[in-house]
Amino acid sequence: MAAFHSLSSRCSVVRFVWLVVFAIISTGSVFAQPLHNPKHSDARDPFHPIQRWLPTPGVYRTASGAPGPQYWQQRADYEIDVTLNDVDRSLSGDCRITYHNDSPHTLTYVWVQLDQNRFRNDSAAIQSQTAPSLAGRSPFKSIQTLLAQSAFDGGYKIDSVEQIGTDNTSRDLTYLVVDTMMRIDLPDPLPPGESTRIAIGYHYNIVDAKMIRARGGYELFEDGNTIYEIAQWFPRVAAYTDYTGWQHDQFLGSGEFTLELGDYDVNITVPADMVVAATGTLSNPDSVLKEEWAERLASIEESKTPTFIVTPEEAKSNESAGSPAKKNSKTKNKGKNKRKKSATGEGTKTWSFHADNVRDFAWAASRKFIWDAMPVQIGDRTVTAMSYYPHEAEPLWSQYSTESIAHTLEVYGRYTFDYPYEVAISVNGPVYGMEYPTICFNGPRPEDDGTYSKATKYSLISVIIHEVGHNFFPMIVNSDERQWTWMDEGLNTFLQYLAEQEWEEDYPSSRGPAEKIVPYMRGGHQRPIMTGSDEILQFGNNAYAKPAAALNILRETVLGRERFDYAFREYCRRWKFKRPTPADFFRSMEDASGTNLDWFWRGWFYSTDHVDLAIDSVELFVIDSGDPDESYERKRLEEESREDTPTTERNRNLRRRIDWQPGLKDFYNSPEYDEDKVEESDRKAYQKFLDGLDDDQRALLRRTTRFYVIKFANKGGLVMPIPLRVHYADNTQEHFVFPPEIWRRNSKEVQKLLLTEKEIVRLEIDPKREIADTNTANNHWPPKLEPSRFQLFKKETKKNEMQKARGDEKNGDEKDSEKDDDGNDDIDEGNEEKSSEKEDGAQESSAETTESDAEDTPVDADAESSVTEDSQPKKRNPKKRRKRDRKRQPKKADGPTIAEEVTQ
Repeated sequence: MAAFHSLSSRCSVVRFVWLVVFAIISTGSVFAQPLHNPKHSDARDPFHPIQRWLPTPGVYRTASGAPGPQYWQQRADYEIDVTLNDVDRSLSGDCRITYHNDSPHTLTYVWVQLDQNRFRNDSAAIQSQTAPSLAGRSPFKSIQTLLAQSAFDGGYKIDSVEQIGTDNTSRDLTYLVVDTMMRIDLPDPLPPGESTRIAIGYHYNIVDAKMIRARGGYELFEDGNTIYEIAQWFPRVAAYTDYTGWQHDQFLGSGEFTLELGDYDVNITVPADMVVAATGTLSNPDSVLKEEWAERLASIEESKTPTFIVTPEEAKSNESAGSPAKKNSKTKNKGKNKRKKSATGEGTKTWSFHADNVRDFAWAASRKFIWDAMPVQIGDRTVTAMSYYPHEAEPLWSQYSTESIAHTLEVYGRYTFDYPYEVAISVNGPVYGMEYPTICFNGPRPEDDGTYSKATKYSLISVIIHEVGHNFFPMIVNSDERQWTWMDEGLNTFLQYLAEQEWEEDYPSSRGPAEKIVPYMRGGHQRPIMTGSDEILQFGNNAYAKPAAALNILRETVLGRERFDYAFREYCRRWKFKRPTPADFFRSMEDASGTNLDWFWRGWFYSTDHVDLAIDSVELFVIDSGDPDESYERKRLEEESREDTPTTERNRNLRRRIDWQPGLKDFYNSPEYDEDKVEESDRKAYQKFLDGLDDDQRALLRRTTRFYVIKFANKGGLVMPIPLRVHYADNTQEHFVFPPEIWRRNSKEVQKLLLTEKEIVRLEIDPKREIADTNTANNHWPPKLEPSRFQLFKKETKKNEMQKARGDEKNGDEKDSEKDDDGNDDIDEGNEEKSSEKEDGAQESSAETTESDAEDTPVDADAESSVTEDSQPKKRNPKKRRKRDRKRQPKKADGPTIAEEVTQ
């Protein structure tokens, strides 16, 4: 019996091992290439169907990419009372959630998101951060951020969790906090079609968003005033879906949010002198707005430009009355005491907002806000575009913010659907760029003197277009950001590019065109677009720029605008106020465009291949008529045109034996012999051949058509259409686009035949830079030589330490300045200057970064960003720095120190 039991155990182990192996193979096949094919030179098949990678269609989601007949999604309605404490910069709230179970499943618990817990020092987000690079130099801000984070008491403090009965009685619920998630156990299972009400009391400290990168927080100004941008501020129900169940992946910082749609009634209590902007519409304007503000807001209906609701003068007066003095510390303390009274109940106002069918809620409050608004006609409705900003944002914001909102709603609506909400808001504050339903936070400002650079101006317009555009993705087309960042960021960046191009001619878009993604595609340290949000490398390039460029290529080169625009609009229409997955997008685009795009999704979204198409060779063929006389003449001319070899040329006057030795010459040395001579029999045979042809065949023999066979090589691995420009000898040109299916039998190399009556003198792949080809050097036939340029510089001699110590104005010896042929000293100094310049440039270019780039870039030097490796500051020589920084002794007791001399 024991032996049998042992045998049975071993069999169970074997079965288990086989199951594990099968599971690994099955799981791996989701992202793996098809089985290796050793009997083909191209073992990869980029046209292999990706259907095996996608979820099986069913009653919830169809094979066409549309929602199925039994599609379902959950819903959560919120009633929230929240109070802002302006003294200790904290927030307390009571959140009442009505959770509707529209799934076919019975639920025994509900998961909610506690996103503020990301700022707890024991959170997975902070504990999983890798060490920053502290070698060499570190910016003050980076170290200050590290220290501020370690000292910040962040995260939710849960005061109560209760279930509210139909008679408004309540009972405590058991709950478990798991990092940034909380499971609330239901005392009774929640069956399909039923709902439950949960009340959560909580409070937390608001993060300093100028010190610790965040998607919401406060900004403190020198005069003591504050701008609050409040987001992820209440416990939000996690999504429960047909494809993943509860989406309770932890919030680590990069992967954003997956939320349920619902209705919101929110009461926000703040100091009475603050102005509040929020998701939805203001329910009690008569209670909180000054009479003149309400009148201005009501009078904008016919306005064609933004109108001030709160004027700059009123905002300035408001912030001065409500803030402590800037310099007098005693006055400052008195001001704080006054504010403390208002924050704890005296001198407060409660702003009430209502929002229908939104997936989230955010708000902003400040004494500093200037407020402007204008109407935007969207279909048969009027939407109010509004901006809130401090005087520090002027003059940029009053000129561009609200106009950018209006422009976004108009352009996005043409490519998707009409904007369905009543307001669209942009707020200036500490958050560079972050989106919420009907409201977004945007950071760019001019300099203190009111001037601004070109980069700042266009960064502001672009970030507002981007963040307002997020109302469409993912606020309405409600994708799962926690898993698939590209589904909102990539699609939104693509439409952002279209909107930018409609703003003005030659708008300096940083993302969208195919050529803009080339440096990233050429580089390394990448993962596919279809990577989990928290595992993405080079976040901005991967989730924003690459999908945007891919869709632009799909629109302009693969499908064409008509087919693409129809298919894209159909996808948006199908999934408006629903939750699509990548498979739904891929299938919808194919279904509505009538095009199999498996090769495209596989290459651009599931791989890190890049585009590098090359012209490998060109062969010319022409028709040989077979006429023996023509052949003889052609061969004779070829022989005459052939240049003698050096040997033949030097042997021309050589004395040869056959010339002086009688009897060596015979018939074959006589002029009568010609081995290529056309015989009469050859002519008769050819005539007989012609007699057997019909008129069309004889005409074909006389054609002078040129048959060019062009061999293309795919060196990057990513199959693409081949745009080819052909230049002819008569100075004309012709443009071809060979479809991607040309690669279907061999994705490494392919030959294409071109028939023409004209001589081809030059060929060029991708002349319009439309397919993101990473190496244009191999795009030309014959090869095109592109010059590389170098600059000259003049060496400058620097004083040595002894010369500096005695105040010598003369330079050192010339031979000292030229001691190194390679100019190492000068090059080192040049690198230091360039390093400084590039640091400044990197700061300016960071203005292009949007919300996920901004918050989730760690403070370490290895952080991911859209700035290229070349733009990072170079490390300085530590030995030289120690020499420069070493404290020097004075030359003599009564003389000035070196530092004093340098100052003088």
